[in-house]
Amino acid sequence: MSEHGQHRSPLEVLGPGLVTGAADDDPSGIGTYSQVGAQFGYGLAWTMFFGFPLLASIQAICARIGATTGMGIARNLRQHYPPWLLRSVVLLLLVANVINLGADLGAMGAVLALVVPGPVLAYTAAFGLASVLLEVFVSYTRYARILKWTTLSLFAYVGVVFVADVPWGTAIVSVLVPSFTFDKDHAMALVAIFGTTISPYLFFWQAGQEVEEQHRRHIKPLHVSPRSAGAELRRIRTDTLVGMGFSHITALFIIIATAATLNAGGVTHITSAAQAAEALRPIAGQFAFALFAVGIIGTGLLAVPILAGSAAYAVSETFGWTEGLDRKPREAKAFYGAIAAATAGGILLNLVNIDPMRALYWAAVVNGLLAPPLMVVTMLIARNKAIMGDLVMGRWLEFGGWLSTAVMFVVAGVFLLS
Repeated sequence: MSEHGQHRSPLEVLGPGLVTGAADDDPSGIGTYSQVGAQFGYGLAWTMFFGFPLLASIQAICARIGATTGMGIARNLRQHYPPWLLRSVVLLLLVANVINLGADLGAMGAVLALVVPGPVLAYTAAFGLASVLLEVFVSYTRYARILKWTTLSLFAYVGVVFVADVPWGTAIVSVLVPSFTFDKDHAMALVAIFGTTISPYLFFWQAGQEVEEQHRRHIKPLHVSPRSAGAELRRIRTDTLVGMGFSHITALFIIIATAATLNAGGVTHITSAAQAAEALRPIAGQFAFALFAVGIIGTGLLAVPILAGSAAYAVSETFGWTEGLDRKPREAKAFYGAIAAATAGGILLNLVNIDPMRALYWAAVVNGLLAPPLMVVTMLIARNKAIMGDLVMGRWLEFGGWLSTAVMFVVAGVFLLS
């Protein structure tokens, strides 16, 4: 393999984008898509088809920022923009991430308690502690490689679609032809869908992981070695498209599966993990809940370190701390301390008596409301020649980025005004 990425095998090309896409289908995502399919049937399936280019655009831009500058989003803000803007952006990210962490950890604890009866809060804290210890003491590359296999349980929803009684004509039309009713329920569902797919933590994570990818491969930022830019940007494009494509296809099948099973059976509001697991019964039978539990816990164990890690990247870049999952704990004490603090915040949120499945849905809503201003900041960085040099994003990528930003603002506005 060459220094700059030519002659890399297809599997070697897939990295930060694939892991980010897999983490996008976290417990919050599974809970949201399940509720949407149960509540609205196939009615909102179109959001997956039309949302894919929006997510792919903004994530490719974030990856491009990291690869070009050799710095994450927060560090770029620190160097080129007013301090108040940096503080505001990091505060928004921390709020969204801690809420998301709390919802994901709570759902993991609740699911485990149904499989192995025990105290939910203790299980929740145990998952949080395990995630921190693994992130601190185990190479994240190795950790993610193992956990990626657990996400294969999500393909069970693909199986459901092919054995359940799906009215394919209705389903296909619903995917390709947008329809929407302007009421509070639909508006909340819309902001939850876009919030769980286009989430703030994904922006900071993929940019940070591109920087770590350069450290791992011992290559320079693209603005320093522009000759390698073409090959690296092609790698980023492929990696991001595959990763976000995996995320959206999985989400679409979850919506169709729950529409064909739960909604068709009269279940329109999911109030428990056991109820959500019923969507898998057509292929898993009595093991439906066990399969669902593996999916929730596996994706949670993949997503929780990413949520905490993206918060730690942002805080470390804000204060100029040594950062990176490739660092030893003694080399980046503050960075790993931020990971532990964010995770602890998520655990503490579970002291509030709220239904875990409902918390997943609301976490997605919060992400949907906080994402738009963060996307504006990301776009300003990506089009700033003082930061990106000659590698500012191209016209089509800029169009896609601003379109996704505008859509998120409209979705948030529809929710707030409904």
